[in-house]
Amino acid sequence: MRLGARVLKTGIAITFALVLAKLLQLPSPVFAGISAVFAMQPTIYRSYLSLIEQVQANVIGAIFAIVFTLIFGHDPFIIGLTAILVIALFLRLRLESSISVALVTVIAIMEYTEQHFIEFALIRFSTIMLGVLAAFVVNLVFLPPKYEKKLYTKIVEYTEHILKWIRMNVRHASEHHLLREDIEKLKENMMKLDQLYLLYKEERTYFRKHKYSKSRKLVLYRQMIVATNRALETLKLLHRLENELAHTSVELQNAIKNELDCLLNYHDQILLKFIGKAKSDPQSQFATEACFGKKGLIHSFLSHYAEQSVHQENYQLFPLIGAIIEYSHQLEHLDTLIESFHHYHKEEHVVPTPEQE
Repeated sequence: MRLGARVLKTGIAITFALVLAKLLQLPSPVFAGISAVFAMQPTIYRSYLSLIEQVQANVIGAIFAIVFTLIFGHDPFIIGLTAILVIALFLRLRLESSISVALVTVIAIMEYTEQHFIEFALIRFSTIMLGVLAAFVVNLVFLPPKYEKKLYTKIVEYTEHILKWIRMNVRHASEHHLLREDIEKLKENMMKLDQLYLLYKEERTYFRKHKYSKSRKLVLYRQMIVATNRALETLKLLHRLENELAHTSVELQNAIKNELDCLLNYHDQILLKFIGKAKSDPQSQFATEACFGKKGLIHSFLSHYAEQSVHQENYQLFPLIGAIIEYSHQLEHLDTLIESFHHYHKEEHVVPTPEQE
């Protein structure tokens, strides 16, 4: 079992909050630990937004708790009614993510039945706020997220997996049912990749030079994901039209195989070019072959279509040919973006690979 950075930071934040509460001699330090759990976020930017929302939630929750306690008392029915009103207000304000913290504040304050209620309420409020601040400090200082490295690593991992399946499929070496199951997993992986991209996008830069570089990288990684999705779409069509493709002419089958082999090698080269492990050459052999390969593929398909009588099987191959051509276009666009990035950011530190660490 592997523990992620967020798991470790949550444990550190709880410990930090409890220690601070005890050092300040605050009663019931457990509330500081509870609020620290709710305040942990996957990115520094989200942690900053969460800090603002948590402060608002605690203030609103404390105000409701104090006012309703002073007016109606500590009856459990009153506590439940206060919680309902707080939830309704937060839903109205679209602060759903902060409801839990607000309710903790309400219950923590309203459960007190002794004298000096106002003083107690302020202490409880301060204890909960201490946990929120402790979580923010931990998220800011300890184990800062490296979503760029994780994003690039996952893009390469999923892309290589898809390309292996395409190579096997065009050589009729893939198991039909195993490929079908893996395609479903790959769909889920691509959705996770979109979430990872959003986390990287939320990371903030504080220098103008890095800001421009980050903007270009965002475009680059977005295009990498688009190209990988195009490869997956091609794989899905190869799998679905496997029987139809087997009944086409040998010339067309070879044209599809040769063009895909060229595109897969081109895709590999592009990913290596980004991290400086392949030559930066706009007129590379793979790019040239991909360009001319599209023309040959279209010519072979039209020749096959003209020679055959018009059956439904012929029409079913249109999506596959279109997917391959679109895949080629996306790779060419990605190659252009990488060339532009290296031209304007020659000294920019690209994402480290495991061998470079």
